[in-house]
Amino acid sequence: MSKEYNVAILGATGAVGRRMIDQLAKSTIPVKSVKLLASSRSAGTHLKFRDQDLVVEETTSDSFDGVDLVLSSAGGNVSKKFLPEAVKRGAVCVDNTSAFRMNEDVPLVVPEVNPEALKNHHGIIANPNCSTIQMVMALEPVRRKFGLKQIIVSTYQAASGAGQAAIDELKKESQDYLDGKDMHEDAQILPTKGDKKHYPLAFNLLPQIDVLEDSGYSHEEWKMIHETKKIMLNDMNSKDIKVTATCVRVPVPIAHGESVYFTVEDESTTAQDIMDVIADFPGDVLQDDIKNQIYPQPINAEGSRDTFVGRIRPDYENKGAFNMWVVSDNLLKGAAWNTVENAEYLVKMGLI
Repeated sequence: MSKEYNVAILGATGAVGRRMIDQLAKSTIPVKSVKLLASSRSAGTHLKFRDQDLVVEETTSDSFDGVDLVLSSAGGNVSKKFLPEAVKRGAVCVDNTSAFRMNEDVPLVVPEVNPEALKNHHGIIANPNCSTIQMVMALEPVRRKFGLKQIIVSTYQAASGAGQAAIDELKKESQDYLDGKDMHEDAQILPTKGDKKHYPLAFNLLPQIDVLEDSGYSHEEWKMIHETKKIMLNDMNSKDIKVTATCVRVPVPIAHGESVYFTVEDESTTAQDIMDVIADFPGDVLQDDIKNQIYPQPINAEGSRDTFVGRIRPDYENKGAFNMWVVSDNLLKGAAWNTVENAEYLVKMGLI
């Protein structure tokens, strides 16, 4: 008889946490019990797991007694406080925050891309940033077959990347705009909640995601650069692939888009070659039929676990260089599903 696991979901009432519950219910993980954890503010909320009605509990260190697996998306400070306590009690944790991503002894894993990294875990596995996940999903089959020299990415990131409150804010601003009202009073969260100024997202574009650093890059851009290198090359500072990013928040509720320009080592590679390897890669869906205007769109990606890739075309001015367009649901493959999928791989590989 296969082992069954006691699972805790930390941050269960958030936009990602609720999707983790759903993805866990649909997963292949043999679940013995589920414990839903959140802050004292959310404790007492009732949520469903399959046909069970569960009450959300306030998180304490003792919450993890007897827990085998923790799926976490409650914010970096919460993860830093509680996940080491869970590990002490024998649990393996998959964390969807930035708390541990750049720690050398914490694997940063997209299961289709670098599952072998899971073997090196010491109790905590980090989920990459949502925008990084979909980009490496699209580029990993290219890297394996043709080599990668350089990546230049511009993101078009949905409001949901900043949480449910940002979606609500976008909707309120949109209605105010249509009603001829001032949107600026509604802006309380974006571009980033902890910064000095806030701007409306509705009918607007914000070229800032996360805080702006002295380097001139936003922290989101920094994450994409260094997470990509850690995932693909196991070295966040590697020079073997050059990566740069511009990250922009757009007035879309769910699903990020990315314009990715990349250069391959094999200069004989064609656009059709790129399409073929992407079409064959697990988790990627090729949508590239320009004669019929078929290409990835956020409105169609919402609710899917897949990464959608299209508009693949060569840069005719530079040999070995290509453009592509990548779209994925940032709350599923970019967060909840990648977290649960990592846990599935841990079970399959006997690492938990």
